[in-house]
Amino acid sequence: MMEKVYKTMKSVGVWNLVLGIVLIISGILTGVFMIVNGATLLKKKSDLLF
Repeated sequence: MMEKVYKTMKSVGVWNLVLGIVLIISGILTGVFMIVNGATLLKKKSDLLF
């Protein structure tokens, strides 16, 4: 019985770790995309002003 509990806890821990890594990577990629898009807007600022 206890072995089943430990296996369940281990699998939950592994999935939490994987999910955390995926969220960190997606956050970094989102930040990079936002910086690149902001730089593009600043570069074309004179074309965007009316």
